[in-house]
Amino acid sequence: MINLLSSYTFQIVAIGSTLLGIVCGIVGVFSVLKKESLIGDAVSHAALPGICLAYILTGKKELMVLLSGAFCSGIIATIFINFISKKITIKFDNLLALILSSFFGLGTVLLTYIQKLPGANKAGLNKFIFGQAAAILKEDIYIIIAVLLIVLVIIVIFWHKFKILVFDYTYANILYKKKTKIYNLLLSLLMVICIVIGLEMVGVILMSSLVIVPAVSARQWTNNLNIMVIIAAFVGGISGFLGTLISSSSINLPTGPVIIVILSCIVLISLIFSPKRGILKTYLYKKENKNKILLQLNGGSKKC
Repeated sequence: MINLLSSYTFQIVAIGSTLLGIVCGIVGVFSVLKKESLIGDAVSHAALPGICLAYILTGKKELMVLLSGAFCSGIIATIFINFISKKITIKFDNLLALILSSFFGLGTVLLTYIQKLPGANKAGLNKFIFGQAAAILKEDIYIIIAVLLIVLVIIVIFWHKFKILVFDYTYANILYKKKTKIYNLLLSLLMVICIVIGLEMVGVILMSSLVIVPAVSARQWTNNLNIMVIIAAFVGGISGFLGTLISSSSINLPTGPVIIVILSCIVLISLIFSPKRGILKTYLYKKENKNKILLQLNGGSKKC
């Protein structure tokens, strides 16, 4: 364990995973409260064709080039979702499924095409599907830190506006008028950025879970938005660190999936033992009420 903690590779991956979990947990809170969690799933899958097109157009496999393509593709998918949902009478979940499958299908086709191209430079692009945390570098940590700081600054500046937008969109629309769309787009932009920076580490398929799951877990423990953001950031960060620790041990498991498994365990614990909405709390409450009703009925029958 001492050798593992002192390993340079482990330190880089652990720091990156922890910071990524924190920033995704913070942004995911607003996505979950807006009941638009699956948009993150659609955006993460939509990033694959952007990665492939960036490589086809530039011929470079540099991370910033590929992530720029993923960012553009994610923005296009988000615009499609917002535009189509307002112009066409189609259920929102059906729309998300359509966008997700269409973009991911296109990405798979482009990835297959790239694999048939001559040259060895294309090797490793398929790692973006499931992620490869061991491939991140010190420079990638700086990018994640910069994104975290940008996200924190934007959320602090627009905190009250985001809060109103999340809980009462109609009131926000009356209060801020045309600016409401800008604030909504800003939240979507933050989510796309968080998803894009995590693609190399967690992968296209599982990245949305890192945005959604910490917020879902935090929601079980509090009704206060401030506390929910803190809990979600903590859950995301600790899951990133523990996932890296377990995957880097002698078991040698992929980091991204391990992080998601840990997050799933935390959600399961939250769903069962939460003092506000937990299954155990609900069961005990119903049992207590049932016993009270039976005692009242028995007492009434004795009097009769």
